[in-house]
Amino acid sequence: MPSQPNSGWPTDFHHTLRLAVDHSQKNERPDLRALFFAFSSVGLSGFGGVLPFARRMLVEQRHWLSAEEFNAQLGLCQFLPGPNVVNLAVVVGKRQAGLAGAIVAPLGLLAGPLVVVLLLALLYDRYGELPLAQSMLRGVAAAGAGLLFAMAWRMGAALRDKALFLPFTLLVVIGIAGLRWPMLWIMLGGLALSGGLAWWRLGRQK
Repeated sequence: MPSQPNSGWPTDFHHTLRLAVDHSQKNERPDLRALFFAFSSVGLSGFGGVLPFARRMLVEQRHWLSAEEFNAQLGLCQFLPGPNVVNLAVVVGKRQAGLAGAIVAPLGLLAGPLVVVLLLALLYDRYGELPLAQSMLRGVAAAGAGLLFAMAWRMGAALRDKALFLPFTLLVVIGIAGLRWPMLWIMLGGLALSGGLAWWRLGRQK
């Protein structure tokens, strides 16, 4: 009986590409108004961190991306300059509504929070030193950390090769929190390690 080929990066890539095509065919593309208000809801909900709310909106509520597509596109956005969630809004907007969508989606993401931040800045200048305000800020920071952890766990659960999720996560945590390496080093090291692993698996398939 012929042996089954090991899964590797090429197989994962084609699988994700096929899912993207099927997913796009099954879901109607939103108009510019829907894009604007969808990302506005994300921006206005994301106290303590926007990415978990963006994932919930894109994957679980609107179904504009599958879980695997979200992982792949967020990974790409992390290598681009600028905030990850803004880059993601541009990518999703371009995919759903072309160039106009690439402009409208980040505008929706940023317009509402900009107004809120300006108002909060005025209030913080006046009341920021109060103990109650300091306690509220610490609570928001803790909630944001919890949201990011939950999102990371869901992203890991969506990976096809789950055996690598925990080792890669542990290496990143050690590099950032323990060794305090720069983020660029971590990203380049992860790229080299994952690329080498994909090359090794591809060689085993031949």
